[in-house]
Amino acid sequence: MPHSRFYDRKGPFSARALADAVEAELYQPELGGRMFADVAPLGQATEEHISFLDNSRYTQQFSESQAGACVARARLIPMAPKGMVLLISENPYATYAKIARLFYPELQPEAKIHPTAVIHPTAQIGAGCAIEPYAVIEADVVVGDGSFIGSGAVLRHGVMIGKECKIGAHCHIAYTMMGDRVIIHPSASIGQDGFGFATERGHHIKVPQLGKVVIGNDVEIGAGTTIDRGAAPDTVISDGVKIDNLVQIGHNVRLGKGCIIVSQVGISGSTQLGDYVVVGGQVGIAGHINIAGGSRIAAKSGVMRSVEHPMDIGGSPAMPMREWHKQTLALKNLTKSEFTKRNEFSSDTDETS
Repeated sequence: MPHSRFYDRKGPFSARALADAVEAELYQPELGGRMFADVAPLGQATEEHISFLDNSRYTQQFSESQAGACVARARLIPMAPKGMVLLISENPYATYAKIARLFYPELQPEAKIHPTAVIHPTAQIGAGCAIEPYAVIEADVVVGDGSFIGSGAVLRHGVMIGKECKIGAHCHIAYTMMGDRVIIHPSASIGQDGFGFATERGHHIKVPQLGKVVIGNDVEIGAGTTIDRGAAPDTVISDGVKIDNLVQIGHNVRLGKGCIIVSQVGISGSTQLGDYVVVGGQVGIAGHINIAGGSRIAAKSGVMRSVEHPMDIGGSPAMPMREWHKQTLALKNLTKSEFTKRNEFSSDTDETS
């Protein structure tokens, strides 16, 4: 449950006010006056809480919940406990997210520049920016209105930051141009050299990386993630991309709109992902290949070849999901058979002895 030391809760709100704010349908309008003080998971909620159900595995928990209100799909109405206020939505999780943001709006830092921040005279800092202690902003950097630069963050020469961006503590950003409302979590590194070497007579010669990183609007980049700048063409992170913690993106990579990249993924240089590709955790993607928009890649997969049409893939090397499941089942049956034979042999030996 949210602790008051860290979170400032608003409310209470009536069921009707919540439903109107998030465009949900109030199943029993006569209950619209009921007041709710907080959000909570189904298993911990009481009559003053509003919860949600978006996974059929928790249907039983929903039926037994003490929550005063719940966001759910219409087909679950018959399973709701008596007296529970229902907010009907086709996307309960998204609706719940909006409700939670009403109770816990994001805190806005005070617009001021700390005296220990080091800012070059040629840097342009927009109105209403907050710059924390020991941040370093070099020559010709542009920071848009209302942006936040965390403690110890470094913005190298010429970097351009859009409006209402949030750069976390100890981020290092170079050779980068980003749009508006970009969130970069602490200790991310963006715009460093790509991994490029030419080998001659047993020596590795560093290839100059002469591109940049271009980040669109409404992008979020997790803590500890690294994004290399382009070698000649740019590395491009398109609008709405969401990247988890500890992801490595190589030089010249292009991520289409709305891609989701889960933690510990590695994407090799010059690979392109179409719009709305979803990449599960710990996936490795080889370089110089294309992944069709709308594709989904299962966790721990190794993608070696291009995916020409939208599909779900998994395994290493990755293959269509159905084929991967068939191979997994066949391997399971094979190992199970060998295990059974060994057990039978052991039993015979024991009886003989």
